[in-house]
Amino acid sequence: MTETIVRTASDERVPLPARLSLTPAGHVAGRLDGAWWPRSRDLARELPALTATLDGLWGRITRVTVNPAQWPVIPRKVPVAGHTVHVGWFTDEQDPHALILRSYSVGRWDLLVVPPETGAAVAARLMAAAAGVGDLGTASGLVAGEAACDVRDAAGGEVAWETDGGAATAPPPSPLPDQPVTAAAPGG
Repeated sequence: MTETIVRTASDERVPLPARLSLTPAGHVAGRLDGAWWPRSRDLARELPALTATLDGLWGRITRVTVNPAQWPVIPRKVPVAGHTVHVGWFTDEQDPHALILRSYSVGRWDLLVVPPETGAAVAARLMAAAAGVGDLGTASGLVAGEAACDVRDAAGGEVAWETDGGAATAPPPSPLPDQPVTAAAPGG
């Protein structure tokens, strides 16, 4: 038996809106103009939503550059609503966690790319930091700083667990000699 599948318009994936945090208009940006949190590492799938959002804010985006360390496949061109965005890459010259956008009519913008697998709380902190007014941090510097905070937070959580009655790594202190030792009966 042969089956024919006909694609309809409802079968097409509707792109989700871009997750962006941008430096407020009229304020001086630092090294970064904001942050973008893509849902995957598929540039052909992710760039249309990003550029569609930014075209209205910054003018038509015509060129994007990335570092291939974060993107497994880099298409040369990505069709976007009404035009094509040219995609390039640099290994040594571009921060691995940055995306550079260019518009012929307006200029250049640098965005932190929050790794897609990042949790929501960490992504929110990174996006707020990248969109901060006058922030001089680099994209990789912000990501590394957040990773260091996660390690400290995890260690702090373990200490809190230990001091709040969680599993201890050392045996509990012995009771004072002049105090009776009591034990609760099971179930009581």
